Amino acid sequence: MDYYEILGISKNATKIEIKKAYRQLAMRYHPDKNPGDKEAEEKFKLINEAYQVLSDDEKRAIYDRYGKEGLQGRGYQTNTSFEDIFDMFNDIFGGGFGFETYEEDLPYDIDKAIKVNLSFEEAAYGISKEIEYEYFALCPECKGTGAKVKETCPLCHGKGQVLMGNGFMRIAQTCPNCKGKGYIIKEKCPKCKGRGYILKKEKTKIDIPAGVDSGMRMRIAKKGNEGKRGRGDLYLIFNVAPSKIFKRKGNNLIVDVPVFFTSAILGDKIKIPTLEGEKEIEIKPFIKDKTQIVLKNQGLADPNSGYKGDLYAIINIVYPKKLTDEQKELLEKLHESFTGEIKEHKSILEEAIDKVKSWFKH
Repeated sequence: MDYYEILGISKNATKIEIKKAYRQLAMRYHPDKNPGDKEAEEKFKLINEAYQVLSDDEKRAIYDRYGKEGLQGRGYQTNTSFEDIFDMFNDIFGGGFGFETYEEDLPYDIDKAIKVNLSFEEAAYGISKEIEYEYFALCPECKGTGAKVKETCPLCHGKGQVLMGNGFMRIAQTCPNCKGKGYIIKEKCPKCKGRGYILKKEKTKIDIPAGVDSGMRMRIAKKGNEGKRGRGDLYLIFNVAPSKIFKRKGNNLIVDVPVFFTSAILGDKIKIPTLEGEKEIEIKPFIKDKTQIVLKNQGLADPNSGYKGDLYAIINIVYPKKLTDEQKELLEKLHESFTGEIKEHKSILEEAIDKVKSWFKH
């Protein structure tokens, strides 16, 4: 099953969204909450396996491109023992089922994702590009509280959380009265109108590596939205325009090579476009239509490893659209010179026709 489906998130989910989804599911299917339930146990394992991959930028990039097999092919292993899983769970949440201390009291994720449009050429060769975008920043007047005047929440007494349940199963949850803030706004901040944040514009110069493709993402540390503990990360999601010359399949490129029918029969040498300029390929006599000629390492670079794909030159045999009287006469003479071979092919067809006719007699 797809890791994104396991966590119930989109493929553009931010780290905050991934962590939220993981925590909710891990709490629901934790073995302590489902004693003896084998289905919940297996679900808990899958949830942790998905989180291990999607929370790691490098693993996630490989998974997005090559799937689970790509991770295994590069030697990555996911924790399968419950001891390892519980260690990870406790590292993230501090053990048990306590309050989500990693979340900030903000109405937005501190990580931000933006789409970056690239031409095929920019993606193929890489580019240093300046991008401008808006991000959320804490209001400088109220420091993110949204309040000019505030008072301590009477329900949670300023803690931002309340305890629910009894005994061992008591769980700390966000205070419904103050929404986890620990205070109630009596008078809104005039600058941010009580939101606690403002919009800011920023320009950032980024170096995009060669070989990126649509749907790939790139993380820029500390360039996301502003939180109370600093800024989150900025994620660039690339959208690459198609090429008018090449077709792309992963890191491999495909180029159609028109070959005139006389060259296809007699053989020829033809120059074709590549990312490194023109290259000459040999057309062997009697080459067949749709033959693939492979040029190794002439494709796109992998943005993670740098290894290049291949270029596939696909032969497309082209015939003349019109013939002069002289050309027609020459072709007719050539046609007559192959009388023996033509008769042989016709006899094969006639034999096949006779066999089909015999089927109808039964």
